[in-house]
Amino acid sequence: MKSSSSSSSSMKLLNNLRYTSLILGISNLTVIILGLILIVFGYLKSCTRPQLVPFYLLIFASAIRIFAMIRCAIAQQAAAIAIIGSSSSSSPSPVSALDDDRSRRQRQLSYKRWVWWTRFSTIIIVVQFLLAMYLVYGLARKASQDGTSNYCGVGSISNNKWWNQHLLIIFLTVASFIAIFQCFSSSDVLRWRSFYDVQDNAWKAHYQEVFDHGIREALCCLGRFKYWETMEEDEVYSVAQLLGDLVTYRASGTGHLELLAGLALLQSHNQSPKVDECCADAPLDKIQEATTFHPFAEAAYTGPLLDVGRNPLLFPCAWLYRQGVFTSWSRNRRPKLEGDNWWRGHAAAFLRYANLPPESLRRGRVNQAKCQASYFVVVLHHLSSLVIAVRGTETPEDLIIDGLCRETSLTIEDLDGIINDPTIGASMREHVLSSFPHYGHSGIIDAARELYNQIEGNNSRDCENGVAGSETGGFLSSLMGTGCECEGYAIRIVGHSLGGAIATLLGIRLHGRFSDLHVYAYGPLPCVDLVIADACSGFITSIVHHSEFSSYLSINSILRLRAAALTTMSQSNSTDSALISKLAHLFLYLSKYQNGKMMRPLSNAMVRSEEETYNRSQYETSEGPIQSDEYSFLHDKDRTKESGRTSMSSEFIDDFINPFASNEDSVEDPVSEFLERVPSSVRESSDDPSEVFLPGVIIHLIKVHRGLNLPILKGWGVQAKEPPYRAILANRDDFKDIIISPSMFLDHLPWRCQYALQKVLEYWNVERSHEGLQVV
Repeated sequence: MKSSSSSSSSMKLLNNLRYTSLILGISNLTVIILGLILIVFGYLKSCTRPQLVPFYLLIFASAIRIFAMIRCAIAQQAAAIAIIGSSSSSSPSPVSALDDDRSRRQRQLSYKRWVWWTRFSTIIIVVQFLLAMYLVYGLARKASQDGTSNYCGVGSISNNKWWNQHLLIIFLTVASFIAIFQCFSSSDVLRWRSFYDVQDNAWKAHYQEVFDHGIREALCCLGRFKYWETMEEDEVYSVAQLLGDLVTYRASGTGHLELLAGLALLQSHNQSPKVDECCADAPLDKIQEATTFHPFAEAAYTGPLLDVGRNPLLFPCAWLYRQGVFTSWSRNRRPKLEGDNWWRGHAAAFLRYANLPPESLRRGRVNQAKCQASYFVVVLHHLSSLVIAVRGTETPEDLIIDGLCRETSLTIEDLDGIINDPTIGASMREHVLSSFPHYGHSGIIDAARELYNQIEGNNSRDCENGVAGSETGGFLSSLMGTGCECEGYAIRIVGHSLGGAIATLLGIRLHGRFSDLHVYAYGPLPCVDLVIADACSGFITSIVHHSEFSSYLSINSILRLRAAALTTMSQSNSTDSALISKLAHLFLYLSKYQNGKMMRPLSNAMVRSEEETYNRSQYETSEGPIQSDEYSFLHDKDRTKESGRTSMSSEFIDDFINPFASNEDSVEDPVSEFLERVPSSVRESSDDPSEVFLPGVIIHLIKVHRGLNLPILKGWGVQAKEPPYRAILANRDDFKDIIISPSMFLDHLPWRCQYALQKVLEYWNVERSHEGLQVV
């Protein structure tokens, strides 16, 4: 019985082998056999001892490579079993919570053990490649010198048999083939799908471990050793959990290359935003003020990132110049910031770029910990303004804040500037209060709360007083209070990208204390729900430059982009029809069998919307239901339906779930059926991630293409020039879906937004000058 069970497990493991792994194993074994024949039968007798060393090493390396492949397969199987075990436990009881923590640690250790063996195999591959290239190079050099291949044993083989004469050539050819082939093959020995099949939870847990380990390794290489040592559920674990959730389309059989192909086809369709003649132009005063304060948001990037983009070749010199390294003798005249280097370079970089004297910079921070934002507080007496500039994404900690995009409830204190704002109408205030709870981007909310405590007071004191917005005598109050230096000054909070989103939440908190406050967020991330986004329109302005990706980025937009990419690939004439047919079948049908048992879909568990065109479902087996909790960490299922969501009707779900209930084989064209079944508009169920929006009034800076007929140009005659940019008031619903364009990342560069704002102002000045001439 034991022998039969062991043989069956061995056969199963053999069936799980990847074809490339089988080829590599046989090739390495061939190298070992050929090498031993050459050495044992004396075919290398003309070789000297130093010349024989590479042969011995190559044979030994091939043997070690086979051993490493076996060990890697064992570790890979153990990791897959641990991942499946940890993903299947979902009980919320305290006892099972301890078991879940233990299984998660076991999963991490198993995955690390597998990664260690793959890295060891990589080292052996490099050694094999170097040894094979060395032997081939020596043989080629010897043959080119005397015209004969008398190098190391080839000339000594005088037997007339073909295999005796060319044995060494075959040996080197196979060794070279392995060296090259292994460089392009994956490190996996077994097929992961043989373990996970179409289990969404297993694929999610697998990629969660991949991202968790990769992020921690990257942070460790950057000097953040604390992330590598911990095994707790920290912020890295939360980010990896989200990223693993976004890659669960692998359960449907869709590969990464197929998804990238769809994105490439989607980009080729040129989705750049277009100017609508019906759109209203943005107010000129907002454009002027946004242009005035944008340099402070740009200057907040005091690290090398700003100079890498502006000076690709000489960015180290440009950054050192901005940091004031060449003028280190003026160190004592620069303000001291929290976390600055010894020569106070970050303060120097900010002041130099913003063209300000040292006394203007009153407070700031450049070092970061968990959910902490870098900021600068500047007093501008000539503008009667106090500016708070929040830095965008520049460090690994900033990336972690970006990735913490689970929804978090906003408290009364977080919304103090809206609830206690006398300029907001009673109906809007009542709407905000009656629609609680409100939510937003988790990482941004935490960073904004910490920043508020830094510059104005302790959040706990407000709670202890029991009054939202009570005076705490913070740093801003010491500058803006009665009889203080900046009494009567305006407060302008600015930030780019992540900094703009944090500035938004900070402004919502502070607006109740300081009435003359306005936030200018340049290229911010969507971060609040629809009600709050509308309620703060009186004191927040979001400025989006053309097709920059950040203002479209959210969990829902990524899911919709994934569906759109696969749909676009299906509609392309250049795509392989067999591949499309396969994808359509994978999207429309469940697997008939899983672990040898018939499975059928539950009525509420098929593809929910266009953003989830792959099969994200719940199954029932003969032993009971198997439920997918893919978004369980993002949602509270008992939470009431919030604003900004639209529910999918039950009629649509029933119609979409059973398109081919009679017989799967009766469908002749699954592609057309798939495209017909995908909803044209996005419909979201109550279990989907909450939709987040850009806050406040949105000004969209759109590039104007040649040949556009704008009403504002009428009457100018043939000499009228089209403006390079147009600033329009945009609808926040236009930023729910990511636009794929060649410039989506370049448009996000901060100085491009400044350039667009300046061009809009120049055009307005030219227009007013023409109007003045016409009046005269």
